[in-house]
Amino acid sequence: MPARVFNFSPGPATLPQEVLLQASKDIVNFNNSGIGLIEMSHRSKDFIAITDETERLLRELMNIPANYKVLFLQGGASTQFAMVPMNLLGPDKTATYLNTGTWSKNAIKEAKLIGKVEVAFDSEGTKFDRLPDNLDFSSANDKEYLYFVSNNTIFGTQFHEFPKTKTTMICDMSSDILSRPVDVSSFGIIFAGAQKNMGTAGCTVVIIRDDLLDLAPATLPTMFKYKTHADKGSMFNTPPCFGIYTVGLVLKWLQAQGGVPAITEINNKKAALVYQAIDATDFYRGHAQKPYRSKMNITFNLPTPELEAKFVKEALAKDLNGLKGHRSVGGIRASIYNAFPLDGVERLVEFMGVFAKQNS
Repeated sequence: MPARVFNFSPGPATLPQEVLLQASKDIVNFNNSGIGLIEMSHRSKDFIAITDETERLLRELMNIPANYKVLFLQGGASTQFAMVPMNLLGPDKTATYLNTGTWSKNAIKEAKLIGKVEVAFDSEGTKFDRLPDNLDFSSANDKEYLYFVSNNTIFGTQFHEFPKTKTTMICDMSSDILSRPVDVSSFGIIFAGAQKNMGTAGCTVVIIRDDLLDLAPATLPTMFKYKTHADKGSMFNTPPCFGIYTVGLVLKWLQAQGGVPAITEINNKKAALVYQAIDATDFYRGHAQKPYRSKMNITFNLPTPELEAKFVKEALAKDLNGLKGHRSVGGIRASIYNAFPLDGVERLVEFMGVFAKQNS
């Protein structure tokens, strides 16, 4: 088996090696049952036990209150862009959105198909390099909800503190869920595609407060109602079985690391190392303004596009993979989610120092 490279991809992203090894065994023969994991009935005792344990672990790690449901759905975070307004908005209702990147922009587009949208902050004019300075969004108090994205994978910004409002808060935490402590009770809905920070593509986790389940209009098709899935324990139809299983494995791994507080310290250390390397020389220029820098997706540029291409090519030769920036931004992007190892960050920082000296 070839040696593993350091995978800086933004999603699907790197997973703990022990998770991959366990999954490779269980796909063929789960728990010595003679049946592969991906062949099992989702209504079998074995799979129900997997789902129950995955939910239990997530509740423990995030301290999810009892009055919140945990749903395991399909369709990715992009389906949630529509499901949120379909369940909570409507033609004569208004929601407030913060436009801080590509994914919030896409969510705004979907919401406008359902109801009215007030955009209370928009940083597109500066290529999404910043977030609001003032987090008091009292202007949204009379709206149905306030929607924002906690971490922006493409542009490398992150809310280090969350907005303040009296209305229901909805947050897309796809790329930084479980990376730091979060008070779930301050949100109405938290959702996240698993493929960035807690599993494989195909599973989307939705954490929703009970009182929001009955707000969907009666005319909404059954599959698009949160209540449909909550009432059936995410088993209304065949759920994303392998995705749920891998989320469970990643949660076990995270628990073994010491849980969210422990991984927060590691994430802070990893991000600090890369940002120190960026700030140590004029050769590198961070895209995100310093107060809003992401600890999950670090974006930066070199003096020319030609040097950026050379950086990516030479990094790949040193087993530093997936560093090319998103096509809409260019530059370099290092995604260092929970499972990304510290020694990989140290290797990147070492390479950045050598590359800058050789190409300045």
